[in-house]
Amino acid sequence: MTQERLWQVLDPLWADPRVLSALLCGSAAAMVLLKRLGHRRIQKKMEEARRTRDLALERMEKAARRFKQENPGTQTAHILSLTMVELAEKLKEGSLSPESVLYSYMGKALEVNQEVNCVTDFIHGCEDQLQKLKKQKEKGLLYGIPVSIKDHIDCKGHVSTGGLVKFLSQVKEEDSVIVQVLKSQGAIPFVKTNIPQTMINYDCSNLIFGQTLNPLNHQKTPGGSSGGEGALIAGGGSLLGIGSDVAGSIRLPSSFCGLCGLKPTGFRISKLGVISPITGMSSVIGMLGPMARDVDSLALCMKALLCEEMFRLDPTVPPVPFNEEVYTSSKPLRIGYYEEDGYFQPSPSMKRAVQQTRKLLQDAGHTIVPFAPPKIDYMVDELFTRGIFSDGAAHLVDSFFSSSLSKYPRIARDLSALCGVG
Repeated sequence: MTQERLWQVLDPLWADPRVLSALLCGSAAAMVLLKRLGHRRIQKKMEEARRTRDLALERMEKAARRFKQENPGTQTAHILSLTMVELAEKLKEGSLSPESVLYSYMGKALEVNQEVNCVTDFIHGCEDQLQKLKKQKEKGLLYGIPVSIKDHIDCKGHVSTGGLVKFLSQVKEEDSVIVQVLKSQGAIPFVKTNIPQTMINYDCSNLIFGQTLNPLNHQKTPGGSSGGEGALIAGGGSLLGIGSDVAGSIRLPSSFCGLCGLKPTGFRISKLGVISPITGMSSVIGMLGPMARDVDSLALCMKALLCEEMFRLDPTVPPVPFNEEVYTSSKPLRIGYYEEDGYFQPSPSMKRAVQQTRKLLQDAGHTIVPFAPPKIDYMVDELFTRGIFSDGAAHLVDSFFSSSLSKYPRIARDLSALCGVG
């Protein structure tokens, strides 16, 4: 059965049953055959993806250069120096144009990418989005704000790779819900950013697009898995980015790159149109969330996202808008904290950060209560780890099949079993 299926896949040269019988006489030969079958196609797909990325960035560079030549008076340095809230105000009042802001950030993103390799694609539809903004009667909360998007979040006409070869040929036919909502609020998604392979990593590297560096120190990682976002925003190439977080994938890059990031409560933001190499995570909830340079930017983004358009596009999202009264309230809070959880040993800098934060909160009038997380071993080993890999990591393993064998998973499994590795 294995040989019959294999004949359908291999080149005509190998279609002779006698050749295959001789070749498959040992498990070692079968493994060599399996590797040969996929290696060339894998390399070809990765090279094509890199060429596509390079062409996209060339297109982005030409657009930014053309705008600069046609508008020599653009105050690029001033635009890049503004906070997101300041920029949003100037865009709404008309003292800055969306064109000047978008092309200023396109140019800066290219500069940052040259240094740290954080951009994987230019969302060429951003120029169409720019034209649509001019026709909109109402200016949304994010009117004219350029936004960077993590690789695995779908954008129409682009690939969401997950850092895996398997997904390279899957061009998305529509935007994810979060991208649709961002556009409805006037934002302009303009680039996609790098991630580690499978996104289960606190670094930011994959075999397709390579290693992303920390813009603050090129000898360091920007963190992961939203590392491309962290690097681009910290380098000044983006004001606002959308990342995702299961176990720190927004919070760690934000920490490593000196930014602010938020992992919202589970199910608060729609995840429709987001790929993942892991399925079945019911007890461990991943979430999309914003990354930016300050807390006010995060708050503005959440106000924009938690809107009727989000609730309409994804009815599974609780229709609870952003509560401005709670956010702006000066009422003292009761806040629990711990310096150690009894499982992970914190570094001295982590302890110091918790202690400094505790003091600042106390000085602001809040009540700070120390506590010890209960059943930490059980939570980490049973609920968290088993919750992430609830299918025994079967879907994750499947995601590693090369593009040449992804169409023939049974053949790959049969050969693996034949060779004693299944």
